[in-house]
Parts: sequence; C-alpha cells; structure tokens
Amino acid sequence: MKGPYAKKSLGQHWLFDEAVLLDIVEFAEVGASDTILEVGPGPGGLTKLLLASAKQVVAVELDKKLFVSLKNSYGNNPKLVLYNEDIIGFDLGRIAAPYKVVANIPYYLTSKLIRGMLEHSNRPDVIVLLVQKEVAQRLAAAPGAMSTLSLMAQFHANVTLGPVVPKEFFEPAPKVDSQVVALKVVARPEFAGVDQGKFFRLAKAGFGERRKKLTNSLAGGLRLDKALVAKMLTEIELHENVRAQELSLEQWLRLYIRINDSNNL
Repeated sequence: MKGPYAKKSLGQHWLFDEAVLLDIVEFAEVGASDTILEVGPGPGGLTKLLLASAKQVVAVELDKKLFVSLKNSYGNNPKLVLYNEDIIGFDLGRIAAPYKVVANIPYYLTSKLIRGMLEHSNRPDVIVLLVQKEVAQRLAAAPGAMSTLSLMAQFHANVTLGPVVPKEFFEPAPKVDSQVVALKVVARPEFAGVDQGKFFRLAKAGFGERRKKLTNSLAGGLRLDKALVAKMLTEIELHENVRAQELSLEQWLRLYIRINDSNNL
C-alpha cells in the first residue's frame, strides 16, 4: 500500500499491515475503558484500530501535514483528541490518568521517550511500543546483558517482549527488524526510599566503561579508592571481578544501599 511521503529526518516508517497492527492493540490489551496516548500516529492505521477499541485516544503528531490529514480523516470522532506537537515537549499532565501508551515510534526517540514517561509524575500504567528489535531486547535484558536502558526500564516496570515485525512490513523499509515491547509499571516497595538521582548516578558510573570490571568503573566514575570498592562488593556477596552488565536489579539495590550508607554517592 502506498502511503504518504515519509520524512527521513523524523524517522518515519509506515506500517500498514492490519493484522500486525491488531496484534499490537491486542498485546496492549486495549479495552473499552482505556485512555490511550498514541505517539506519532502518522497515516492513522493504528489510530483507526485504537479508536475502535478504546474509550479515548490522545494522538500527538509533530508532522503538520500528517496532523491535518488525521484531522480530516478522524477529526469528527469524539473519542479522538489530536495535538500537533513534539512528544518530547508534550505535557503528560494533560492526560487523565490512568492511561496507556500504544505507538509505533521513530527509533531515535525510544530511550528519551521511555525515560521521560517513566519518570513523569503522571506516568502511564502501561507502555506498548513497536521499536527496533535490538532495543526491545535490551529493554527486556536479563543479568549478563544488562545496560543503563534495561536497568532504568526494569526499575519502573515489568518488561515483556511481543511479536517481531520484519522490516519488509514497513514503508519505506528500515534497515532492521522491529519488535513490540510492553512495559507494565509496577510499585517496588523495596525501592521506596531510594534516591533515584543517586541510584542512576551509581548505574551510570558502573556502566561507564562496559569492558572494565565494576570495581574499576565505580572507582573511576565515583572517584573512590579501588580497594574500598572491592571491599564493599565483597561485603554484599559480589565478586570484585564482576561487570556491570552481570548484576540483577536486586543486586544493584544492594550495591546502592552499601555505597550510599558509606556516604559515597
């Protein structure tokens, strides 16, 4: 199917296959009581299906021509609230909670968008995105393949992988396959007293040089004595040769508590 001209500068790749779009809606478990935020609706293929299933769809489209096209196609639908804005500057406080995010987003937006949404005071209950396959798998990574992105996502949410969508399904086709990923926000009581700024400062230091042992990365990133770092790792039952990507979320919490209690964060 021939779609509107895609702008490379906005990372636009259209998905028209209705079966795949339905898979996304079903994976997000969109129901008649749901308010949905759709980021970058583009030609409106996903928008149409969301409007058929949800109570309300708030669609934020940066491209002026696409915004006008969407308004002409769906503007009379009382379920649709349409904004011609950049999602990065969009105030999520304008959406009535609870709500879900369901979208096929440009690859370059993924990390910044997820972080901004999960850290917002009016964060969504569920975020379901079609993103670059490699990024989806990084978000859901297990210890051994963790990164600052997976740690940030899993700090706030349970991450589940959905269907893989081959690049050939898009117009124009991107260079890589995509995958659906769901982030279901959860309360983690054990993290209730954690200073998130300090926690992620620790993580940033730990992942600062992925090829280095965690002892060396933390010593350099936090400007601590290497022997002291090795001692603290041993005290929380971590080997001094462990690397940042090998730690679980729970181990990062133990490490945070130990280093924070020593006033080194």
